[in-house]
Amino acid sequence: MQLHQSTWAEVEAYLEGSKGIVVPIGSTEQHGPNGLLGTDAICPEVIAKHAGDESGILVGPTFNVGIAQHHMGFKGTLTLRPSTMIAAMYDWVASLRRHGFESIYWLNGHGGNIATINAAFAEIYSDGSLELDGSNAVPLKLKLMNWWELPGIMKLCEKMYPKGHGSHATPSEVSVTYYAYPDAVKDVEMSPKIAPVGPIRDAADYRRRFPDGRIGSDPSQANIEDGEKLVKAAAKALAQDFGKFCAREG
Repeated sequence: MQLHQSTWAEVEAYLEGSKGIVVPIGSTEQHGPNGLLGTDAICPEVIAKHAGDESGILVGPTFNVGIAQHHMGFKGTLTLRPSTMIAAMYDWVASLRRHGFESIYWLNGHGGNIATINAAFAEIYSDGSLELDGSNAVPLKLKLMNWWELPGIMKLCEKMYPKGHGSHATPSEVSVTYYAYPDAVKDVEMSPKIAPVGPIRDAADYRRRFPDGRIGSDPSQANIEDGEKLVKAAAKALAQDFGKFCAREG
């Protein structure tokens, strides 16, 4: 069930049975020679959609621009400042809470977002901690889950790509986007076959260390069939983990 494709009455009816929602969150940034700029937003979006279609989970709109300053040396990348992202997440949660949502599950597709998402959670929880009387506030639980850390998914990635999986522009994430958008499949020769590894600093340093954008990966291994397997496995794991999250007290 997609929030953007629902009426207000349908959301009201959903809330009678569940107070939980999944919000895909990612980034718009370069993903090497054959990866789409929207990869980190597309992955959680398509996984959440499959879980929502199969399990009836309500899925919110995708938060598709994140913390990507270190990728700004590559054309097309968009980024937020951490303070901007925290403010936007705060308002998203405030809006959902106003309607009665109590369990907000953020399915993340970009490692660079993690610190800022956790900072946003701290900012949001601070309201309740600092209020003298929060007795009228709706109970609130927030969770961050990186899609590749859903139960069983990293083992599946390692089985599919024992060499050259890497940490950015990986064959697993590129495969998911190819499954979602088969017309976007690119056939690009990688040179070197497996990209170098190293630290991540500012945009100029990143471009110097990783000239084509990849880190430790060989995304030429990506294919639609692997993407389908990953999406189906991740959607199943998401539905199970979301159910536990919503049911858990405290």
